[in-house]
Amino acid sequence: MKATIKVQLSIMMFLQFIVWGAWYGQLSKYLFAINFTGEQVGNIYATFSIAMIISPFFVGMLADRFFAAQKVLGALNLIGAGLLFILINTTDYDRFYWIMLLYCLTFAPTIALTASISMKQMTDPEKQFPPIRVLGTIAWIAVTNLIGYMGWGDKVTIFYISMVVAAVIGLYSFTLPNTPPTITGRVSAAQIIGKDAFVLFKNRSFLIFFIASVLICIPLSFYYAMANPSITDAYKNAFVAANPGQPLPVTFFVENKMSLGQASEVFFMLLLPFAYARFGIKNILIVGLLAWIIRFICFGYGNAGSAEWMLYGGILLHGMCYDFFFVSGMIYTDEKAGEKIKSQAQGLISLATYGLGMLIGSLLSGTVKDRYTTGTGANAVTDWTGVWMVPAGIAVAVLLLFIFAFKEKKHPVAAA
Repeated sequence: MKATIKVQLSIMMFLQFIVWGAWYGQLSKYLFAINFTGEQVGNIYATFSIAMIISPFFVGMLADRFFAAQKVLGALNLIGAGLLFILINTTDYDRFYWIMLLYCLTFAPTIALTASISMKQMTDPEKQFPPIRVLGTIAWIAVTNLIGYMGWGDKVTIFYISMVVAAVIGLYSFTLPNTPPTITGRVSAAQIIGKDAFVLFKNRSFLIFFIASVLICIPLSFYYAMANPSITDAYKNAFVAANPGQPLPVTFFVENKMSLGQASEVFFMLLLPFAYARFGIKNILIVGLLAWIIRFICFGYGNAGSAEWMLYGGILLHGMCYDFFFVSGMIYTDEKAGEKIKSQAQGLISLATYGLGMLIGSLLSGTVKDRYTTGTGANAVTDWTGVWMVPAGIAVAVLLLFIFAFKEKKHPVAAA
């Protein structure tokens, strides 16, 4: 791969993840600031999961067959920028929901498209893709730190940033190396959702892993939707207790603190190959699930005073939670599926987790938040300990299911 192409792809990945990182982790804080309920916030987060379910069909039926991928990426980002412009001026829930759904339908396919464009330009994707993909994580860290430092987490500014950068990458995409469609002939919807990979369900261990993956995405949704407002409330409460009658500061730098989660993701990603080889798939997945339980306990019982370390602990565990379960799960799926159906198997897992699992989690997280909240608007008070014990309980159930039902202790043998 030429150095110039590597630079082009790195810029593409960096810009695309700024678009995403600017709004995703801060969305709930902004929505609560304009007086949306927990249920409404959960419903709006669910639009992303709905889009993730539909996205493979869009990419599989259109982008892979009729148009060059870089042109599709450009068109989707430009349309997305237009929708974000409308969203910026919207505070009515019903209108916001439908515009957000339309926006997510334009954004979700870009995740697969940026990976596809990158890999199709590479001579050795296993070695060349990670250094380019890590630019996405760096972009996420950079934009969330900017937002946290400026105190924009609960401001509509998060969508201004996404809108401007979406327009930039929309235009920039048309300068990327040509990535023409590669699929000819008929492709059925069943193939897109991974029908051929259903054979893996005959293996009990894989079936248990699949069920556990869907279930653990429910607590994952709680983290994405509720961690920011929960930690923000902890710092607000501590400030009010220490400074009665004083106006709140512009920012508590919550987004800056939460960016440590993405930094830990890089660390544990580097650690994972050694841990996987040393301990095997079952032990790695169990450690990942234990990390989920511990992090929710940290969020539930931490505060911005004497137990501030628990809030940092919950954030820093993000890397272990994500990498030790989801990334190691991708490796396990890849090995279990074998060469012929590995793409369908990965697609099936993504559809079930980021689609079905996080859809359920988004809807549930909003309902649970309302259940543990008294008062409305500026007078609303949330029992965050009660909220976080729900995903902790779900993670405990998944862990027990995994310990007693997942029997594959050795490295999986690829299917013939």
